[in-house]
Amino acid sequence: MSARLLIVEDEVVTRNTLTRLFQQEGYDVFDAADGMQMQRIMARQQVDLVIMDVNLPGKSGIQLAEKLREQENIGLIFLTGRDAEEDRLLALELGADDYLIKPYNPKELIIRVRNLYRRIEALKQQEREIGHESVVYEFNNWRLESDSRCLFAPDGTVYRLPKSEYRAMELFVTNPGKILDRETLVKKMLNRELRPNDRTVDVAIRRIRRHFENQGDAPNLITTIHGEGYRFIGQVNVRYLEAPSLNAPSN
Repeated sequence: MSARLLIVEDEVVTRNTLTRLFQQEGYDVFDAADGMQMQRIMARQQVDLVIMDVNLPGKSGIQLAEKLREQENIGLIFLTGRDAEEDRLLALELGADDYLIKPYNPKELIIRVRNLYRRIEALKQQEREIGHESVVYEFNNWRLESDSRCLFAPDGTVYRLPKSEYRAMELFVTNPGKILDRETLVKKMLNRELRPNDRTVDVAIRRIRRHFENQGDAPNLITTIHGEGYRFIGQVNVRYLEAPSLNAPSN
């Protein structure tokens, strides 16, 4: 089956150019001019990858990315004319897999999309091999559940984690006390190598820490080891469940 690619771009010429480019590469391509069209397509069609502009009519690409990250294993690449550092960091913070600036090199874009699709398929295969046994990690009155990918706070607040953040937390709770470098974390989170000046890990850790910081008495569970990486210092208890645990909260 061909990879299914959704292009979200309001500029007609760019949208048509991208559509032809990836159809020639053998992708099944869908296109949308804004968030409403995007959501209608995704309601009826399974999608593997999304290429999206930041500047869109109605909801911006940044706003759409927040909802898109709740989906299972969908790759997201921003292709935009906005080259400010804060825009790129915000996009990565929201879980974008890549961020390219227009004008773009078509060959480079094809390679980046191809590599991202391979990573997504590899992660799906890993999950199929692991199976569906439910695992619950309990630490310092918190709880992390594999079935729902949810982090449960001591006061009952529930945080639904994007895939990359859940994988980072899973790596921490299965290696308490161990220093994990950025190379190890990005490999677990995204199944790729760490790139020069790559802030993906730091952004994900900052988002996870915010959940802990929302609880006034939460300890600093993830500590920074300068020059080396991060260490999780919680006391972890692991339970395996035959039946699925609590479902993820509805949005």
